[in-house]
Amino acid sequence: QVQLVESGGGLVQAGGSLRLSCAASGRTFSRFAMGWFRQAPGKEREFVAAIRSGGTTYYADSVKGRFTISRDNAKNTVYLQMNSLKPEDTAVYYCNADVGLSSAGLLRRGDYWGQGTQVTVSS
Repeated sequence: QVQLVESGGGLVQAGGSLRLSCAASGRTFSRFAMGWFRQAPGKEREFVAAIRSGGTTYYADSVKGRFTISRDNAKNTVYLQMNSLKPEDTAVYYCNADVGLSSAGLLRRGDYWGQGTQVTVSS
């Protein structure tokens, strides 16, 4: 079993930055591919970024060049650095563990989810 706790969300003006953190319990964290997803009101949950245990990263086209996913296996934590934020980035952001990935990107969502953290970008 893996438990995930996100933090770092908040209200920011367009063009600003936020860094989300996801702390994971369990000794298997370093073996999992980790991901970030987001869900805006009235919309489906969508993929944002993912990172393999070895550090290879994948991004949705909408965030490429602006967001950076990283991980610290010693701290059982994955991060999402979000720069140049836009109002359309407003959503609840969720951490996801044991994401399925191919060389092309996301194959499947993982079984473990955090509770989510709200990100609001004002124009």
